[in-house]
Amino acid sequence: MKIAILGGGFTGLTAAYYLAKKGHKVTIFEKEKVLGGLAVGFKSKGWDWYLERAYHHLLDSEDDILNFAKEIDFEEIFFKNTSTASLYETGPQHPSQSDYRIFPVDSPQDFLKLPLLSLPEKLRAGAVIAFLKTSPFLSFYEKQTARQFLEKTMGKRVWEVLWQELFRKKFGKYAENILATFIWARIKKRAKQLGYIKGGFQTFIDYVEEKVKGKGVSVKKEYTVLNITKKRGAFEVLFLPSSHPEFISGSDSKRQMLNQVQHDIHEKEEYDVVISTLPTVIMGKITKDIFSPSYLDRFTRLAYLHAVVLILETKEPILKDTYWLNICTPKIPIMLVAQHTNFIDKKYYGGNNLSYFAWYVDRDNPLLKMTPKQVFNYALPYIKKVTSYELQVVNYYHFIGPFAQPIFDKDFVKNKPDFITPVKNFFIANLDMTYPYDRGTNYAVKLGKEVSEFI
Repeated sequence: MKIAILGGGFTGLTAAYYLAKKGHKVTIFEKEKVLGGLAVGFKSKGWDWYLERAYHHLLDSEDDILNFAKEIDFEEIFFKNTSTASLYETGPQHPSQSDYRIFPVDSPQDFLKLPLLSLPEKLRAGAVIAFLKTSPFLSFYEKQTARQFLEKTMGKRVWEVLWQELFRKKFGKYAENILATFIWARIKKRAKQLGYIKGGFQTFIDYVEEKVKGKGVSVKKEYTVLNITKKRGAFEVLFLPSSHPEFISGSDSKRQMLNQVQHDIHEKEEYDVVISTLPTVIMGKITKDIFSPSYLDRFTRLAYLHAVVLILETKEPILKDTYWLNICTPKIPIMLVAQHTNFIDKKYYGGNNLSYFAWYVDRDNPLLKMTPKQVFNYALPYIKKVTSYELQVVNYYHFIGPFAQPIFDKDFVKNKPDFITPVKNFFIANLDMTYPYDRGTNYAVKLGKEVSEFI
């Protein structure tokens, strides 16, 4: 069969691999210049390895991507121990000291030493964490919010000290609505050892691209799909080069664009099967001619936050030893710091240190409209509160991830997309469907393989 895959991230690439292996004729449409989706990497002057636009790592429990890599003879994945910590506002211990302290949270011993909770509170919380780690998925997790579950099992003060700010940083105004399934999934999959790709995730992406091309897959980069219709049992896919002036001008009117391209340079192809790995919101806009309004209306009930990522390249590290630092105070409006070069040796990046700073924000947040320089200036005073080093910034990089964080509330569970749609041979496999787990390359690979099994 002739199959169109919309989106060239890990889900699309994995689906293409398995479908081509079955003998199908597959085409991938990707609007960007390179494949990779949320895992795409970039290089700066003097770097030997790629760096992801947003922090990426693998967990040693993530078998789907590890098995896929083994199947295609990719051997450049390695694991190492990392350090995780949380920053709290505690007040100065001495007039010369900061108001903030960093506490390691890697082990039960670290947790028992945490001075912010009493021993009975820590023992109770530890017992619940151990239960979540060993528990299978239980239906009652979907019948209550994470806040309700954690306050009930660990106590209100533990919620306020350990969890409240983490949820607010990740989910904003929706924090108290997030289902308990999310905390179950986070605890369930937590790992001490983290994995990375030699050369960066982009090297794996490029490797898979060559593999699928070798199996006859057509990869159409810098093409944006505008609309899909169905005629005589086949899907007609209308697409246009992403460099077209309509895209550059930033026009938001899809219908107006369609009217224009009827008289302009555009292409269309017919396919027997379509798989969309696009964000649900984008998929809904290009399928109005094949799906009923009632079906598409369910997706309007899904809520998302957008990711804002600032990467600093500095002479000195922001953090001394810690790879992952949770920011547990509302006075610093940054969700986390990920000191990449405390995970991967700085020698691969010209000897400089690289650190991620990330936020999740609503679509009307001013950060989304700021220039990279404005974001840097906004963040800098807060970054200085986190580090004890004198900052010598060599460079900075700024990226935005649209629809990066779905809101895992009751509406999400009822309305999230599924592989099977009301239209025969149109399938969905996007990162909303990783629920209740956080988005990541492992689940992208898992989705790609699973959707291929329907065809």
